[in-house]
Amino acid sequence: MARSRTAPLAQGHALTEGENSIFVEPRRRFQNFLGIGGAITDATAETFAKLDAKRQAELLRAYYDTEKGIGYTLARTTIHSSDFASGSYTYIEEGDKELKSFSIGHDRTFRIPMIKRAIAAAGGTLPMMASPWSAPAFMKDTKHMLQGGKLLPEYAAAWAQYYTKFIDAYTAEGIPIWSISLQNEPMAKQTWESMLYTAEEERDFLKNHLGPTIKASAHPDTKIVVWDHNRDMMVHRANVIFGDPEASKYAWGMGFHWYETWAGFDPMFENVHRVHESYPDKVLLLTEATVEKFDWAQVQRWANGERYGTSIINDLNNGASGWIDWNMLLDENGGPNHVGNYCFSPIHADTRTGELVYTPSYWYIGHFSKFLRPGAQRISSSSSRSNLLSTAFVNGDGTLATVVMNPTDVELTYNYYVGTASTRVTIPAHAIQTLVH
Repeated sequence: MARSRTAPLAQGHALTEGENSIFVEPRRRFQNFLGIGGAITDATAETFAKLDAKRQAELLRAYYDTEKGIGYTLARTTIHSSDFASGSYTYIEEGDKELKSFSIGHDRTFRIPMIKRAIAAAGGTLPMMASPWSAPAFMKDTKHMLQGGKLLPEYAAAWAQYYTKFIDAYTAEGIPIWSISLQNEPMAKQTWESMLYTAEEERDFLKNHLGPTIKASAHPDTKIVVWDHNRDMMVHRANVIFGDPEASKYAWGMGFHWYETWAGFDPMFENVHRVHESYPDKVLLLTEATVEKFDWAQVQRWANGERYGTSIINDLNNGASGWIDWNMLLDENGGPNHVGNYCFSPIHADTRTGELVYTPSYWYIGHFSKFLRPGAQRISSSSSRSNLLSTAFVNGDGTLATVVMNPTDVELTYNYYVGTASTRVTIPAHAIQTLVH
């Protein structure tokens, strides 16, 4: 991530039609920024454990160091297994509806040790979101953790209690749980761990079980995030859950993913704005993103990074307060993954050589996570032409950071305006840059 100086800001020149310009207005302020981070899954932790001590230290520095790395400040993990693990498991014995056998012993081998080191690398604080992919098999109508299925009503209370036991157990390990999502991807029947809720079912589980159970627990301030699925259906889900006062009082915010684009649909960034304008008191977070269908030959594909840059800029500009990527580290196969759902991550470990491979996604994410710090506030930023994308924030120390992305095939020179002052900046083709002053 090379640094260079631009000409200082001076009184802006007379604009003419057709120029490329980025206009930033610090007096127009919007949502506060929570941070950017990535998920420490079983797959990430298992891969991390295969690295030697030098590479492990390098990875933690690359993600969490604010000077030598990209300064991640948020994290996500799973409540028992997801597809990104070497196998499927829960924290209880099958059939234990009273949760007497509850134990996070499985996680102490790989996941908990890595999370503790990540917290230390981040300076001692790392807000952690936790998400379940499925209830235990006996609690579901399908009697299977994989392939969807629904929570049986008679186990709703026990399943809600399961979250609190997870929060208690992780807190006892020195890993506070900042927030939980009610269910990962509640409309997706997957070949891996998955469980389905209609909007009304999610609303009712929240207001009748999970919300009251969390409030009555030892950690009543744990934030609850709903939806945790794609942008395409988030407006409807918000209307059903946030439109119900009894459910809404338990919902801190809404998480969303980006996978609607995999099916060839538009990213639907405007749906983020629709929820933000309708429910401005609810926090919006992208909670999962990854480039699907892993191919080692494409690990340095530049378009993967541009997908991140485009998404982060548009999500922030439409009201998101934070952005959490999926797996922070995967191996040379895009796993481990117990159902073969291999994907890309910003950094891969080639376990054959022990080397870390940094992908374009890592560098694109870093233009945001390194320079936009928690507590920053988004300010007005716009482009005079659609060939440039931008977002801008004022940090707590008064520094202004503007991220500009050029997804075109040609180098562009543009006017960079802050209020009435401006300078001229050049950005190469297919590049991203952050202007800090």
